Amino acid sequence: MVDGLKNLKLSLLHMGFVQLDERWRFDNVISPFSRLYLITEGEGWVWHNGQTFILKPGSLYLIPSFTYSRYHCDQSLTQYYISFFDEMKEGLSIYDLKSMLYEVQANELDYKLMERLLALNPGRMINEWDPRTYDNRPEVLSFNQPKPNQSMGQYVETHGILLQLFSRFFAAESDQDRQRAKGFHQLATVLQYIDTHLSEKLTVEQLASNVHLNTDYFSRQFLSIVGVRPMDYIINKRLERAQLLMMTSSLALKEVAESVGIPSIYYFSRLFKRRFSMPPGQYRETIWHM
Repeated sequence: MVDGLKNLKLSLLHMGFVQLDERWRFDNVISPFSRLYLITEGEGWVWHNGQTFILKPGSLYLIPSFTYSRYHCDQSLTQYYISFFDEMKEGLSIYDLKSMLYEVQANELDYKLMERLLALNPGRMINEWDPRTYDNRPEVLSFNQPKPNQSMGQYVETHGILLQLFSRFFAAESDQDRQRAKGFHQLATVLQYIDTHLSEKLTVEQLASNVHLNTDYFSRQFLSIVGVRPMDYIINKRLERAQLLMMTSSLALKEVAESVGIPSIYYFSRLFKRRFSMPPGQYRETIWHM
């Protein structure tokens, strides 16, 4: 498991310290990045993964990427907030391989790390909370590069702090985690091929042939390891890639669909709405809800 995590890369998108009020109430939020909060005052709640988490002072909270979530504040809530992308080889997510906690008690070091991260990245705050008027795509496109006024040392330190804060949410490693990680890495060649060929036509027969396996046997193995059938996995990855493109580019929806291997905009819209409970046009309007 540890060897697999050596490839983990976290890239900062936004970071800031803010006092929220009753306007912080959003439903149907599904983002291609993860969020991390450290609450300092007030109270609110978030819902994701079938659970409601009461946001309390002195606690850290994680909301994974590509997760349907809801946010709510009745009066006031003061927090450090971070949004970030996670990357691993083979197109995997850390959430595929590791059981995670979503709420942990903050310690003194966590506060210091947040303060330091904010000092290193003063230009990463979100200044406009309404996604209908907030447009920050140039910053998103450069999320994995040092800011113009940031040294390479500060950039590396930022990555290190992100990893340290993120590690606070790692649950105790279980046999199930180890077996799942082993299975995913057995499929590494196939998963990497899918990730780099999403724009092309992909078939189960083609994938099975690439690893010299019988199609039926390959499909059963894939389902037992990944938890979904190969074509469902491909569709999910195409829709996740589409989400990222919709946030980081000005491509028309038809161009987005074509670039992820779904040439029909009508079929793309139907798949997107079925997965994310909203049509792609509405998603693009609401992507910046925090």
